[in-house]
Amino acid sequence: MKIRLVPALLILFVMAVTIRLGFWQRDRAHQKEALQAQIERYEHAPARSVGAQPIPLASIEYHRVRAVGRFMPAHVVYLDNRPYQDQPGFYVVMPLELTGGGYVLVNRGWLPRNADVRTAMAPYRTPTGEVAIEGIARANASRAFELGQGGSAPHQQIRQNLDVAAFASETGLALQPFVVQQTSDDGDALVRDWPAPTTGVDTNYGYMFQWWGMAAAALGFGLYAARRAAKKGI
Repeated sequence: MKIRLVPALLILFVMAVTIRLGFWQRDRAHQKEALQAQIERYEHAPARSVGAQPIPLASIEYHRVRAVGRFMPAHVVYLDNRPYQDQPGFYVVMPLELTGGGYVLVNRGWLPRNADVRTAMAPYRTPTGEVAIEGIARANASRAFELGQGGSAPHQQIRQNLDVAAFASETGLALQPFVVQQTSDDGDALVRDWPAPTTGVDTNYGYMFQWWGMAAAALGFGLYAARRAAKKGI
């Protein structure tokens, strides 16, 4: 049987690329599994104190944290399009002025949207004195799909998303580079039924099998084409 060089090289190239991409997705899945194991360990670790000293995001994300200070309702931001149990609503994000100096953003919880007037906020309570809160350090207060940046323009109380660094520049507050997703209850009528953090490892395994399936398909096509060529005496 005579093998045509160019088609054979093309099939080998496709197989090499798809097999390599499959291994890359497998490695990404293993990395995310390790991260998920870390997150589960953090859930049972003692809470870390947040103070005036800046804490790098990489060393605090997903850790349990504790912060003491006073809320700053004048700088509240309501993150729109955050549904809960199929009901539209907002996340209430507010800076906390830390006792001893410094500031940190706190995602205090979920608030339902007024069905008739979008900008009319349901009542909730903000403590006026010093409070101690606990929560999970997150990179942001959740991200929602957004076309452009119009829905997150500065100096708006209702926004689609909120960038910590941009908000620090906007307000002049020396914010920590993370957001505390509050888990402690202070009777403020906000919902804190937070979704569990997911790393998307199943997606990586799905892509892995897809790439390897494409490699197997390329091999099958090459063998089929070679067999047909042999029968025709090519």
